[in-house]
Amino acid sequence: MTNKIKEHDYQETYDRLVSDKLFQDQSDTTSKVRSTGLKDFLNLGFPTKRKGNEEWKYTDIRPLVKEKFGSPYEIKRILKPEENSRIKEAIQSVLVGKENSNTSLIFVDGIYQPALSNISEGQSSVQVSSLVDARNESYSSVVDEYISTRSTTDASGFTAMNTAFLDQGAFIHILPKKRQDQFIQVIFVSTDLVSQSFSTPRVLIVAGDDSVSNVIESYASVGENKHFSNAVTEIIVGQGSVLNYTKTQNYNEDTYHVSTTDVEVQANARFTSMNLDIGSTLARNNLNIKMVGEGGLARINGAYVVSRSQHIDNQVVIDHVVGNNDSNELYKGILDGHSRSVFHGSIIVRKKAAGVNANQVDKNLLLSNTAEADTKPAFWVYCDDVRCGHGAACGQIDEDAIFYLMSRGVTEEQAKRILIRAFVAEVIDTVENDTLKEYLQYIVENKLDSL
Repeated sequence: MTNKIKEHDYQETYDRLVSDKLFQDQSDTTSKVRSTGLKDFLNLGFPTKRKGNEEWKYTDIRPLVKEKFGSPYEIKRILKPEENSRIKEAIQSVLVGKENSNTSLIFVDGIYQPALSNISEGQSSVQVSSLVDARNESYSSVVDEYISTRSTTDASGFTAMNTAFLDQGAFIHILPKKRQDQFIQVIFVSTDLVSQSFSTPRVLIVAGDDSVSNVIESYASVGENKHFSNAVTEIIVGQGSVLNYTKTQNYNEDTYHVSTTDVEVQANARFTSMNLDIGSTLARNNLNIKMVGEGGLARINGAYVVSRSQHIDNQVVIDHVVGNNDSNELYKGILDGHSRSVFHGSIIVRKKAAGVNANQVDKNLLLSNTAEADTKPAFWVYCDDVRCGHGAACGQIDEDAIFYLMSRGVTEEQAKRILIRAFVAEVIDTVENDTLKEYLQYIVENKLDSL
């Protein structure tokens, strides 16, 4: 029988938040969604079993479950000026582009901070707010239509737990036939103002039909406190729309980060995703994409640079529910020290889904003899008229390439530096926006310089 002690710890926290009315969203609709999330969480629990648990075979979350994390809702505090300055500095470090024209929503220890956010009033192309404020505006019907419909609580214990604490999240609605060229960035910062807390970041992105938008989701830390971040993002890419979505994760190495992103790509829509991980002691990214319309395109790219004893796990599932759509997937990782990476990429092609073109590649560069990379590509193809391919590679720097560069007058250390950066550049260079590309390059450079 599964031990549910830790699950009941979170239930006790939930009960206190409800009884003390600490959730900001007290609407009946959200309360019912939370209640369903808690019920499913207690039923599913955390995936701690080591036998017969294929989805978590290479990632052991028992260290996470053993920790005691409290809710920041229950801790009353006043931010001191010097603490505010540290938070502002952390926010500035992850902001992409410093122009005031960019929209930002800032959350500190899971709590929305309107004074630190930048939302222009009277925008004609987008509706942007916290989920709580969306309930109080004219956006409530959109939230009700989509929230917890793509990320369902019966899918996993982590999604159910996040939904049980659904309250302060980000709401982004790009209106149909509108173009939003400026970045919309959502930033979640964990701090040492709260001792060992958990947060449940929630993001709902609805790209209306024939719209164009650029959304960035960022995670960062202030201080070295332990933290548990359990994030869920739901994305609906409407017919004929274009959504460029980027997620960066640079938590401190005492943070556990579990992220679930569920995406629906409708007919003739284009979804481009870039995922960059360099932080956390353990990071698990579940990216689930459903291609539900013909003519759709999903370009899924990711990079990770880990060292010491960091553990990064990327689980990517692309489900071609109908035919005549394309997906292309490229992930690359650089590992040093005793770090470990896991990549499990699954492509599903349903019956009668003819005309699908799907490709998947994962490559890892090991900079030490003690680093380890596990790659598991998987295809479930139930239709003959398709084109599917995959590639996976894992190894150290090519000695012949080093020799070649040294013969051209560079030192051995310079040659390794060139090759390492060229390896990850293939992923970063897929980003079309120059400002965003430079920002991602900057993050990667800082991490590589610390190896």
